Amino acid sequence: MTKYTSALLRLFDERGYIHQLTDAAGLDKLAGQQVVPGYIGFDATAPSLHVGGLVQIMLLRRLQQAGHKPIVVMGGGTTKVGDPSGKDESRRMLTSEAIDDNIASIRTVFERMLTFGDGPTDAVMINNDDWLSQLSYIDLLRDVGPHFTINRMLTFDSVKLRLDREQPLTFLEFNYMILQAYDFRTLALNYGCRLQMGGSDQWGNIVNGIELGRRMDGTELFGVTTPLLTTASGAKMGKTAAGAVWLNEDLLPHYDFWQYWRNCDDADVGRFLRLFTDVPLEEIVSLESLEGAAINDAKVRLANEVTALVRGADAAAAAEATARETFAGSGLGADLPTLDLPSDGMAVGAALTALGFTSSNGEAKRKIAEGAVKLDDAPIGDAAQVISLAPGSNARLSLGKKKHAILRG
Repeated sequence: MTKYTSALLRLFDERGYIHQLTDAAGLDKLAGQQVVPGYIGFDATAPSLHVGGLVQIMLLRRLQQAGHKPIVVMGGGTTKVGDPSGKDESRRMLTSEAIDDNIASIRTVFERMLTFGDGPTDAVMINNDDWLSQLSYIDLLRDVGPHFTINRMLTFDSVKLRLDREQPLTFLEFNYMILQAYDFRTLALNYGCRLQMGGSDQWGNIVNGIELGRRMDGTELFGVTTPLLTTASGAKMGKTAAGAVWLNEDLLPHYDFWQYWRNCDDADVGRFLRLFTDVPLEEIVSLESLEGAAINDAKVRLANEVTALVRGADAAAAAEATARETFAGSGLGADLPTLDLPSDGMAVGAALTALGFTSSNGEAKRKIAEGAVKLDDAPIGDAAQVISLAPGSNARLSLGKKKHAILRG
């Protein structure tokens, strides 16, 4: 393990956040001498970020824990353009009103996980539309354009991926890396920001910003990227068969969020505890060494810690109680997803799809044929079977061992 002198890089290193550093020695020295304002940008393409973006929020949290200043940059301006990094196709265009609504919704998670205020290490949230929308196109071309070459831009993975796959890359998206570089320069000038952080797919964009600041202002800037996060099975973080694992509760129930962490692979427990919780490192070593059924205790701890950070302590307690009731009690935990049946009932296959347990009635039929579906622990053999319940009564519908819902009459 690399030895750093600053609390910031030691914390990043010990917790497993570092993939690449532009100048490790320079940043290590700076972080030991002064408060370092650092930023991460988040585009507002949806009302919530998902689990794939949680490591970046935790990175800002670690920055603050080490005595430095987090700057959350909401991409009100860049969302209008679209980041081609990691994308196979152009994203749909959003109205300014929709982007503003998304930013307001996303902010709620940041307010739980960072301390905002006016102090030297308090977090701030800034919208890059405040300066990008004021840019004159001619001025941008004249002042910033000469510092970028098409030759260099074509070498970046975000561009090469789309071109290699013969997917269209619009001129609008091609400008994204210029605007992100301009963001870094603007933050350096106006907020004293010296550090940009992001996922490994942002390396090219970060380096562009560092070079632009040096060429235009002579400012020494730094960059850190995190590893590409995948599960032990190789799947991308934040995606499941049922869809995205959203951070905001109005897009995903607390119980489902909690269960995502509770159901992680044994091999992921220690890494996830380091990245996504504040559990002390020595305790994590003990938890990840558990074997057999005992590793489930570590998974419950992981689920509780992450859910408490993102959703609040009450949400974590309610989700755990629901899980305990579902698997050991009556099976009707209060925090399970619910579905109100019509008075004439509903076919089992339709109920599974309505709950989001299956993506289609065809998939529901396959799951039922596999014997994976139960109603109050009794196997269901026919997707067309109609479930009818008396008014005020409940039943539990299960798909496999991990998906459960309450049906209400």
